[in-house]
Amino acid sequence: MTLAVFESIKYMMNNGFTLHPQQRCGFRKEARKPETWKRDRGIPEETGPRPSEAADAVVSRKAVPPKSGPPPPGAAPRRTGKLFKPFMFTIGFTGCSFGAAAILQYESLKSRVKTAKNEAEQEKNGKASQDMTYWHNWWNQLTDFQKQVILLMSFVDDFWSSLTEGQQMATGIIAVNAVVLCCWRIPSMQRFMVKYFTANPASKTRCLPMLLSTFSHYSIIHMAANMYVLWTFSSSIVSLLGKEQFLAVYLSAGVISTMVSYLCKTSTGRLHPSLGASGAIMTVLAAVCTKMPEAKLGIILLPMVSFTAGNALKAIVAMDAAGLIMGWRLFDHAAHLGGALFGVWYVAYGHKLMWRKREPLVKAWHSMRSQAPGGRGRPGGSGGDGADLDPQHSTLGSWPITTDQVSDTPNWLGLAVGGI
Repeated sequence: MTLAVFESIKYMMNNGFTLHPQQRCGFRKEARKPETWKRDRGIPEETGPRPSEAADAVVSRKAVPPKSGPPPPGAAPRRTGKLFKPFMFTIGFTGCSFGAAAILQYESLKSRVKTAKNEAEQEKNGKASQDMTYWHNWWNQLTDFQKQVILLMSFVDDFWSSLTEGQQMATGIIAVNAVVLCCWRIPSMQRFMVKYFTANPASKTRCLPMLLSTFSHYSIIHMAANMYVLWTFSSSIVSLLGKEQFLAVYLSAGVISTMVSYLCKTSTGRLHPSLGASGAIMTVLAAVCTKMPEAKLGIILLPMVSFTAGNALKAIVAMDAAGLIMGWRLFDHAAHLGGALFGVWYVAYGHKLMWRKREPLVKAWHSMRSQAPGGRGRPGGSGGDGADLDPQHSTLGSWPITTDQVSDTPNWLGLAVGGI
């Protein structure tokens, strides 16, 4: 008997019946009656459904669940289409960074050549002794407090001069990161910091955070670890590339590593924000380790342990690759791998494709500077500031310097404008 009841219920459910017929019929609406008073007065009757019935029909149509099946053709590329602007931003920013670095190197070298010529002329004309007399009299007119301030500034200047150019560049980067870290501690700036200083492919603002997140750390320990590695390798990377080229590589590495992170996050669906300079620092580390693979490295807390730079790079890349494959979320392993691969590629091929071919841009900038209003330079010269620095063949006294020597010689007469 029980089996027959269950079979009957199963049959009713399979054929569209419900177990609650009263509930379904209890809310059935009464049929619409003809309105005789409108017909008596000559008013035409409405043939369509009542407004409430029309609304119920609309609601019932909206409540129908969508049919299961493949998404429409236009929905599939929407996720990858969000990365088009970040991709174009990466290409444009990288090109602008290296172009600006080439112009900055030209202007820096030009300024130093001008300063050297002015000092040589002053020594030749005997103006140095007159200047010393002037400054001696000026010092005697100062108060004790002013002298103490100047001595303190002189001490800071001596300390700054004792640093290598790489350490000076690292100090500037550390200062920017420290300012951003302090901004994270201001409650009123939290929304702004999350929007612009964290990189997330699911965010509406995706391009500018690719750069700003490179200088962003929320944890003091995270920032201290990254900046320590940067400080350790700063002298080597700047002596290898030069200040201007290093700055272009560092900024471009931050954007490129974030772009790689965007691609991996979008493909895996793990859309979470990330921040930190790890991607750019991995580029610095990879570039130095690739160029000097036999250099000895160690761990600060384990001085007895040492290993070669090449082996260290292989171990770090292997760990990040394992973290990316296994889905570890403690670090942004995709950004680390992107930065490391960019560093290896740049010292092997990239500088030949990008930095060594900057001469047309420098020539165009030189010509534009020569044609600027107020320029008094000779044709092909540098303008009216007194420094002859032609990008093709420049002279300082009797010593010639060409663009190849500028890029290949890290220290020419004390001018650190070198590169690989």
